[in-house]
Amino acid sequence: MIRSVAVVGSSLLMAALLAGCSSGESAGGSGDPYAGHEAQIQAWRDDIEAGHPACKAKVDGKGCQDFQVMCKAAQDLTPEDTARGATAKLVAAMTFAGRNEDGSTGQSGSSFAYLIRTPQGWTREDSKPVNMTTCAPL
Repeated sequence: MIRSVAVVGSSLLMAALLAGCSSGESAGGSGDPYAGHEAQIQAWRDDIEAGHPACKAKVDGKGCQDFQVMCKAAQDLTPEDTARGATAKLVAAMTFAGRNEDGSTGQSGSSFAYLIRTPQGWTREDSKPVNMTTCAPL
C-alpha cells in the first residue's frame, strides 16, 4: 500500500510539474509572438498553386509539388508596421516545382514573403528575395 501511494504521489507530482511547463492556452494565445503563422504559410502555398506561372499545367488538379519552406527569420518591426498595429514579423522563403502535363517535374520556382501579425491575425506581403539558407537580405 505504501508503494502504491508513493507511485500515485510521484505521478501527481510529475503531472503538476508538466502542467507548469504549459500555459494551457492554444498556440494563438501562448505568448509566443510567432504562434499561429502556419495557417498563413498554407494560404501562401495555396495562392502559389493557384497563380504562379510554374503551376499553370495541372495534373490531377495540382500544378505544383514539392513545396518547401527553406527558411523563416524574425524581422524588426518598422515604424509603419507598428503604426498599423503589427506585433511580430517574419520573412520566409519557399521553393516548389511545377508539373508538366505528362506528370513529370517541370519548372522550379521560389517565392518570398513577409508574414506580419496584427491584432486581426496574420497577413502576408511580398518580400524581396532572401538567402534561402539564412533568410538574410541579398
